[in-house]
Amino acid sequence: MEETSTLNQSPSVSVPIRSLGPNHRARILSHLRGLHSHDRYLRFGFAASDDQIARYVERLNFDVDEVFGIYNRRLELIAMAHLAFSADHDLSACAEFGVSVSKSARGRGYGARLFDRAAMHARNEGVSRMFIHALSENAAMLKIARNAGAIVERDGSESEAHLYLPPATLDTRLTEMVAEQMAQTDYHIKVQVKQFWDLLAGIQTLRRDVQQADRSSPK
Repeated sequence: MEETSTLNQSPSVSVPIRSLGPNHRARILSHLRGLHSHDRYLRFGFAASDDQIARYVERLNFDVDEVFGIYNRRLELIAMAHLAFSADHDLSACAEFGVSVSKSARGRGYGARLFDRAAMHARNEGVSRMFIHALSENAAMLKIARNAGAIVERDGSESEAHLYLPPATLDTRLTEMVAEQMAQTDYHIKVQVKQFWDLLAGIQTLRRDVQQADRSSPK
């Protein structure tokens, strides 16, 4: 899984990344359950079962944390990131980042782009330090962190990366606002296109059923 961070450079191709809310919980669950056992191990630090993943998704607090996602044309969630803000008042300027990418969508830089999106949001929310807790064997995640300039500290089988974020600017605030609006528009277009193709598929199925019924009816 090759990822290239774009925190300090403009990506050549825009990837719509939108904020996810409670109404996306079912698709988040489907995405995470679609991860293979080793991918679950890298994402959560253990080979999470379906039930454990379900409990994690159910406990997502969209009022406090931020969840970002990338959808394909079939409205399948193929990559997502969870930016968890610290509940400790003394660490209110800190947030932790976690990401997962479906096997079929790897090699496109989605993990790095989600990291950049989360980092921008964190800056705009007043976060000055972003953490990534990952297994030391999770080379793709640690590469994203290092490419963004994070300091990575290894402790046995686990590593922790922390990235100091500069304060928000008018540019970061406007950039995030525009990016979110574009992603929302892209999502709604995908919904409409999928509804059209689903309707067309239904009509074609009905037509075949009628034709088969005509052929099988006694003459």
